[in-house]
Amino acid sequence: MQSWPATLMEFWSWHVEAACGAVDISLFYSPEGERGPRKARRERAAKEICARCKVAEVCAAFAVATIRRWWQMVGKVAYPDATRLLVTADAGGSNGYRSRLWKVELGKLAAETGLQVTVCHFPPGTSKWNRIEHRLFSQISMNWRGRPLVSHEVIVDLIGATTTRTGLRVRAELDRGAYPTGVKVSDAELAAVPLTRHDWHGEWNYTITGPRTRTTAA
Repeated sequence: MQSWPATLMEFWSWHVEAACGAVDISLFYSPEGERGPRKARRERAAKEICARCKVAEVCAAFAVATIRRWWQMVGKVAYPDATRLLVTADAGGSNGYRSRLWKVELGKLAAETGLQVTVCHFPPGTSKWNRIEHRLFSQISMNWRGRPLVSHEVIVDLIGATTTRTGLRVRAELDRGAYPTGVKVSDAELAAVPLTRHDWHGEWNYTITGPRTRTTAA
């Protein structure tokens, strides 16, 4: 990290504490043709690293902040009559179903927006079912392939310039928010989240409401 530009050091210094910092990045991406036991072993190893990461909760706050920004700038404009928001997420990591801060931050979002926020987590080992993985992330990776990512501005510009012939358009902005590490969520704080588990696998599927949440007509 000492060789990183100052603009990156300012916001990415938390990488020093990240458990994945010294790990080969290929551990977190499935190579072409990977299947069966080999894939299961790699994913299990990756999840074990994320599970002991000191900064995973920081990522949870950032993830909800990203949803909030999307709703404020795009969602409520495109869907002014919306009363509910559906979020699909991986089972593990910062926005996994075990993350306490993820649920607490979503509770704040529901209270602020008046939305019912329903979360459906992909079952463990099935995160690649997420269409975002294939429709967006893969295109971004191809677009910035071979480009030196020397500043936040370059990164944001390359993400925002990603397009496809089938109509993909990407909007990207730099989040300069501060996300402190070491945040702990108590049992009382977690219990205060107005979370209702669904009948089917309630640990993976649940709805969070807020004091301003509007009811939807049947």
